[in-house]
Amino acid sequence: MRTTKLSIIIAALALGGCNPSSGVSRNLPYGVDTRGDAVDGLLVGHRLMEAGEYELALKAYYRAAATNGVNVDTLSAIGSANLALGRLGQAEQMLRNALDEDPTFVPAMNNLGVVLMERGKIGEARVVFQQAFAQDSGQTDSIRENLKLAIASTEASVYDPTEEKGEFRLVRRDKGSYVLLTQL
Repeated sequence: MRTTKLSIIIAALALGGCNPSSGVSRNLPYGVDTRGDAVDGLLVGHRLMEAGEYELALKAYYRAAATNGVNVDTLSAIGSANLALGRLGQAEQMLRNALDEDPTFVPAMNNLGVVLMERGKIGEARVVFQQAFAQDSGQTDSIRENLKLAIASTEASVYDPTEEKGEFRLVRRDKGSYVLLTQL
């Protein structure tokens, strides 16, 4: 009876060394210290965006959202990474969610305006850029340039019957995606 209790205690102590919280795990590379503090996922994501590693940045932003919670910063960052990857629908949704959290967050407004311009929603993009410009008090050059581009695009899209008529060609880009080209 005593030997069984003693063997149970010894087995429990031996298995206690296999606890992943002790800093040793079979899934970690050699030399990784799990007791240290992790670097902020937003900071890692921003650095990866600067390096042009958009997919890795998106993963870092998702980790930041899981760690810090979903807030205007993480939503805006996820939207920006999706924009850089060309995922315009996802980018638009994330940036709109960010603006639902904080309607005065200028970076999300600016990036939403860029997404809307890319999607051909020039009138809405102009309004978003005007709001961003007003919130920023005209201090950021990129917002000012984006607003100028949106204004010029809305004014240039007015129908002019005296324009020359060119030939149109329908060109396939992706599955189910076509572009109408002209030679003007």
